[in-house]
Amino acid sequence: MKEWNGFMQGVNLGGWLSQCVHTREHYDTFITEEDFEQLSKWNIDHIRLPVDCDLIETREGVCIESGYDYISKCIGWCRKYDLNMVLDLHKTYGFSFDEGEQEKGFFENEELQERFYRLWERFAALFGKNSDMLAFELLNEVTDKRYCDTWNRIAQKCIARIRKITPDIKILVGGYWNNAAASVKHLWKPYDENVIYNFHCYEPLIFTHQGAGWVKNMKRGYRCDCSCTEGEMLRRTEDMLGLDLVPDGTFDPEHSDDLFGSDFFIRMFREAVESAEKMGTQLYCGEYGVIELADREEALKWYKAIHAAFKYYSIGHAAWCYKAMDFDLSGHDMKEIFD
Repeated sequence: MKEWNGFMQGVNLGGWLSQCVHTREHYDTFITEEDFEQLSKWNIDHIRLPVDCDLIETREGVCIESGYDYISKCIGWCRKYDLNMVLDLHKTYGFSFDEGEQEKGFFENEELQERFYRLWERFAALFGKNSDMLAFELLNEVTDKRYCDTWNRIAQKCIARIRKITPDIKILVGGYWNNAAASVKHLWKPYDENVIYNFHCYEPLIFTHQGAGWVKNMKRGYRCDCSCTEGEMLRRTEDMLGLDLVPDGTFDPEHSDDLFGSDFFIRMFREAVESAEKMGTQLYCGEYGVIELADREEALKWYKAIHAAFKYYSIGHAAWCYKAMDFDLSGHDMKEIFD
């Protein structure tokens, strides 16, 4: 598959302008220019910047100009340190991938959808001139499959409105099941040649999210390695989590005796790659990673396996997450496997 030049190896800046306490003190201290200087030494070509609607609008719809200033500052630091950037809307009023946010109604309410369109029109007007190094990601992790057709319609309409302002900026669109690779095949044909399909990958969840308190049925003390067969990984998943959280096509019964490794991801991504190629576009993985509770050597095995699949298909990717957020890549305990 054709590479997306400039967006092949990146890192997420989660927790800075999203999934956070939305205060000026937090914005000014959690990430600073020194972090960008450090990231420029990481052998990456881009960062993904998640932002919540809370950064730029009040619930009543009043614009928060200072929020846009932080995005502008991020773009400026990226330019200074020769990094490209994905601007990801991580939450919009009426929808969040995180049920704890209690955001509801976006897919049913045309007023909330109109607000979403206007937000992206403002992003386009303010930042669209940076299309040489900036891409837009419309919305993070649509959850339920029942939203599939509605989301496709909303995405197409939103892109059409963005295109009236900035005709050539790259735009990322992902599917349901929290941007699962298995949902890519149900995305509509790209609006134009500058739309790219997007997915996330934290499979197998039983390994990457071991001990995560926010995962349904996951025990906080549970620990899991990945030095086992695919069949064993599936059995662990069934025993702990059930299969409700497992997207279709994650496990292949014909390979249950195979040791977990890069072939697991190569098979899982194949259908998404074929869908992207059929539609004449590219494929990008905006999030992947292993919780910091996992044994570091076991985490390294997982990273090597998924990176081999990314390389096999020439899929650009951004790891979750640079700092904190339970997936800390800059923490002290990562140093022994960081290279």
